[in-house]
Amino acid sequence: MVTTGVVRGGPVIISDAEGIAVDQRPAFREYIVRERVPTYTVPERVVVGAVLPDVGITYYDVPQTFGITPYRYTVVNGRTVLVEPRSRRIVQVVE
Repeated sequence: MVTTGVVRGGPVIISDAEGIAVDQRPAFREYIVRERVPTYTVPERVVVGAVLPDVGITYYDVPQTFGITPYRYTVVNGRTVLVEPRSRRIVQVVE
């Protein structure tokens, strides 16, 4: 599966090899609940391509049990997202 979004001037495309694979998403969501990861509230829509604030949100490493990924995760507006760490751009919404 490939997640695609349009970002100011260019597409964002990630594959399951880089993000959380479809078959791992239920276990990843359970992990988030077990770890009691807090949800942060932002006024913007939570969509692929949106950029999250650099302050006020904690970004976490993805455990290796879910594959090696260059991204970090957080929970915003009740939705778990993978984020490119330097730009804080959402690259995957884990549904």
